[in-house]
Amino acid sequence: MGRFTPTTLDLDGKVILVTGGTGSFGRRFVETVLTRAAPRKLIIYSRDELKQSEMLADLGERFGAEKMSLLRFFLGDVRDRERLILATRGVDVIIHAAALKQVPAAEYNPSECIHTNVLGAENVVWACLTNRVKQVVALSTDKACNPINLYGATKLASDKTFVAANNLSGDIGTRFSVVRYGNVVGSRGSVAPLFQRLIAKGAAELPITDPRMTRVWITLKEGVDFVLSSLGMMSGGEIFVPKIPSMKMTDLAAAMAPDLPIKVVGIRPGEKLHEMMISADDARSTLDLGDRYAIEPAFVEYTRAGLKGAPLPEGFSYASDTNDDWLTGEGLLALLEDAAPRRRRRAQD
Repeated sequence: MGRFTPTTLDLDGKVILVTGGTGSFGRRFVETVLTRAAPRKLIIYSRDELKQSEMLADLGERFGAEKMSLLRFFLGDVRDRERLILATRGVDVIIHAAALKQVPAAEYNPSECIHTNVLGAENVVWACLTNRVKQVVALSTDKACNPINLYGATKLASDKTFVAANNLSGDIGTRFSVVRYGNVVGSRGSVAPLFQRLIAKGAAELPITDPRMTRVWITLKEGVDFVLSSLGMMSGGEIFVPKIPSMKMTDLAAAMAPDLPIKVVGIRPGEKLHEMMISADDARSTLDLGDRYAIEPAFVEYTRAGLKGAPLPEGFSYASDTNDDWLTGEGLLALLEDAAPRRRRRAQD
């Protein structure tokens, strides 16, 4: 059993849709559900036909015809509300993973990021309410907490949209919650694969934006398990935050290439030295649930059971530089090696 592996998975017989389903998270989520559950239908909603074709071929080789009969690939963009409404008819559960996530790209192309991350979130909400979807979990990011970049600001707006949507559902009964976590080990855009590529090419040094920089880390498997376990405990309106370790970027570089010097290249536009998961202001409405925190909604207009947890002490905050759980270089290398077979298999496809 992993850190967040749900003890039960109540997805049998349900229709599940994943927006952004061909991304790193979406692919792993689909693989996990096909392995552990027996949904009636599993819909991959995304805008890239090539990725859908590649994903279909990869999964077909691994799972066989019986499991593949459960899958539906639906071309569409979360910017298109009508297409979303069409795709979500008869759906029970939605995992909203679609987003524009590159911080520098968002700084240079703000309107594109807003259209996908903010207006797209609103479109998902309306589609869910229109079709009486039962449960919705939206993926967020540590950058949504006290944001300084546009990506973080759009995800904060998205989070607020999903939390407030619980007050719109009325007798429809749809429940919306959010999960927030940090950097995913080995995912596209992560610094670790960049270092691996540079080392493989014989680089003489590794680039570090700032030697003081820290980040929180989670594996892709843990991320999927965290979403599934949060889905099982949600009442609606919570923002679930996992307890995960921090690491210094200099320690990562030293572990991956102990003989290579680092080159300080400066912080990119919109980048933070340290990421925050829960601010001191949010902490006043946050519960400690043991393996995670839950930021409770500021207001709700419906009856809900609520979660049982301990309140946090006055002045508490959860950030990558003040975390009490730290990952060693050797520990991260072990996580990267665990993810390597999956990356190598896809590179060969």
